[in-house]
Amino acid sequence: MDDHLAGRKPIQITDLARWKREGKRFAVLTAYDYTTASWLDQAGIPVLLVGDSLGGVMLGHRLRDGSPDTIPVTLEDVIHHARAVARGASRALLVGDLPFLSYQLGLDDATRSAGRLLKEGAMQAVKLEGGGPMIEVAAHLVERGIPVMGHVGLTPQRVHAMGGLRAQGRDEAGAALIREAVTGLEQAGAFSVVLEGIPSELAAELTADTSMPTIGIGAGAACDGQVLVVHDMLGLTVGPAPKFVKQFAALGEEIAAAASRFQAEVEAGTYPDPEHSYG
Repeated sequence: MDDHLAGRKPIQITDLARWKREGKRFAVLTAYDYTTASWLDQAGIPVLLVGDSLGGVMLGHRLRDGSPDTIPVTLEDVIHHARAVARGASRALLVGDLPFLSYQLGLDDATRSAGRLLKEGAMQAVKLEGGGPMIEVAAHLVERGIPVMGHVGLTPQRVHAMGGLRAQGRDEAGAALIREAVTGLEQAGAFSVVLEGIPSELAAELTADTSMPTIGIGAGAACDGQVLVVHDMLGLTVGPAPKFVKQFAALGEEIAAAASRFQAEVEAGTYPDPEHSYG
């Protein structure tokens, strides 16, 4: 077992680069609270992402079609949840999402937002979405000692510009833009990149062509790592899950069943019983 996963050494961004060179795949999960982060860290998950996906699964923000919405999430929201995750995880690499409008308004604003995620949120790296002008932002942050994880393809903060949460890069023009973004992020010094909602063949090509570890979500099996929203993975998501989600548990159903049993015992007067009462 890797020393890191055995709990002897904290994960660093350099470990992800080494794993790519060695052909070692790795898992990434989102986390938004102390308890979940503690269990995931204990399980040996090497990277925890405090994602702006918290808007949908923690705060209940929804688009008009019922899909989860990340746009209302604020930097204060992410910092609040990041602090809790940092208290629960001692080994995993902690990455915090830069939410919408926390880094698009200028380089100084981006530096301030990213710095707060490290300084106040106790994160070790930040994630930002997009290519184009965001490449300059990524380079600016890296030059100032802030590790950056990129995110291209289906970028939820651009949901309205994309016409909904739909797969990207299915035509040559779209694929070319994604290739350009990945190249730009690598040149900017990003330590990894999330590939979301793109064809498996394109993700495989990008993974082979870049020195950055790629982290797939709805991008096929060829990526160096895979990330899921922890609520999706555990079967806790309210409403339908995306096509790429595999539920590794059905905790939502178990919670509902347990709550029903609790209610039934309370109504029947059988809880609390002597075993669960003070003498």
